Amino acid sequence: MATAFKKTPLPRVREKITSDVSYWKNLEFPVTNKEFSAVTHIDFSQAAPYDFAVTSSTRVQVYNSRTNKPDKTFSKFREVAYGGSFRDDGKLLVAGGDEGVVRLFDVERKALLRVFKGHKSPVHVTKFTADNFHLVSGADDTTFRLWDIPGEREVISYSEHQDYIRTGVTSRASKDIVVSGSYDHTVKLYDTRTDTSVLTVDHGQPVESVLMYPGGGLFISAGGNYIKVWDALAGGRLLTQFSNHHKTITSMCFSSSFKRLLSGGVDRHVKIYDVATYQVVHTLDYPAAVLSLGVAPDDSVIAVGMADGLLSVQHRKAEKETITTQKKKKKASYKYVLRGKTFVPSNDDHVVQHNRRVQLAKYDKYFKKFEYTKALDAALDLRVRIKSPEVTIGVMQELIRRAGLKAALAGRDDKSLGVVLKFIQKNISNAKFTVPLIDVANTVLDLYSSQLGQSTVIDETFARLKETVDQEVSYIKQLLEVMGTMDTLFAASVHNQTMVHQEIMPGIAHVEAPS
Repeated sequence: MATAFKKTPLPRVREKITSDVSYWKNLEFPVTNKEFSAVTHIDFSQAAPYDFAVTSSTRVQVYNSRTNKPDKTFSKFREVAYGGSFRDDGKLLVAGGDEGVVRLFDVERKALLRVFKGHKSPVHVTKFTADNFHLVSGADDTTFRLWDIPGEREVISYSEHQDYIRTGVTSRASKDIVVSGSYDHTVKLYDTRTDTSVLTVDHGQPVESVLMYPGGGLFISAGGNYIKVWDALAGGRLLTQFSNHHKTITSMCFSSSFKRLLSGGVDRHVKIYDVATYQVVHTLDYPAAVLSLGVAPDDSVIAVGMADGLLSVQHRKAEKETITTQKKKKKASYKYVLRGKTFVPSNDDHVVQHNRRVQLAKYDKYFKKFEYTKALDAALDLRVRIKSPEVTIGVMQELIRRAGLKAALAGRDDKSLGVVLKFIQKNISNAKFTVPLIDVANTVLDLYSSQLGQSTVIDETFARLKETVDQEVSYIKQLLEVMGTMDTLFAASVHNQTMVHQEIMPGIAHVEAPS
């Protein structure tokens, strides 16, 4: 009896499906809106139905979280507006701007209630305090101010920063605790009952965003491509720092009842972290640099603002309800009744198993006939090599195992050879595909090196492949240099610890000797 044909093994390169991946992939297709200018700030109301304020150009718009369209527009700004933020009850909205004043609005009536004057430069930060009767503001004049809403007056002003203040946050646990972040690389924590800041930490880079945990004991700063977590109760001790963005981080927010942290950056990515480990659990990609982001309190909506004025809004998919409807069975005619389908054999019966015919992929059918060239062509089909490059790699590995790669690559014209070279150039930088593609590239060079200079198209493709390989080699050299430097530092650290241990041990032995 002939054995069944064994399918070509394919490398597994699929994303590991975790609960977080399933949760954040369960979003509907994004609804996009084009604003007049960059979307610099997004803030969700904490009151249902969780509408959100979008600050862009010379206006602040309140979007309906259900229709994804602006319900209200606040345009009492002569110049660019910044930092539109809701009060906890969603009834009031505050915003700053290039004019150097802070405006307070009634959301329902769209009326201007208060104008707070005192800043001499653009105001980028406006937030309500926990008691809802005060608000704070930070501006490019390096001052951070506390305002009394009923009296429309300034309560206190801090002038400790040396550069622009571009971010700030108020504590949910106390009406007196506020935090500011500045381009002077520092983050300052204030108790508004005192005249000076009570804590200062150095982030090391211009601070773009700060957050504070609900308990008020920990706060987070983001600047450059680093995020740092600080313990305020321990005097500003650095708990951890991590860097998962390639470019500057511009905004942060919490989600999932403060169990997840989101960060957006100029690299067009939004990273989602588990706050227990600060490891990335999922990544969202966007078409332009991310400047602002926000998530509804119940995680039902995520809104992202970009530098090109694009606003992306995604809703969480509704849970599918299981509908158990009993369909009436039609009485089958005698011709189509499968007799014996429900028959249960006894112990004495001999049962003959019916094996269904295995459906083979196109390249496996050619492998079965030992037609290696056609098998490779099938794997290099446009739909296969673009959507599933691991399939093409698997076929190439099978050809190498069968010693048929040279035969499959030989005798190709300029067009088909160009497809092979372009596939190698595109995927050779992927660490999972590098080893087999190096073997394929070497085989191509062995076969067609004598034909270089005869075709302009092939020569250009070979040149691009060489540039890609040279670039990868350069990256590897830099990585090895960094690893060598780190090994030296680790070795020196271990040596220092050993010396300290040797110095301490004789002293301990000397103390214990008299006993």
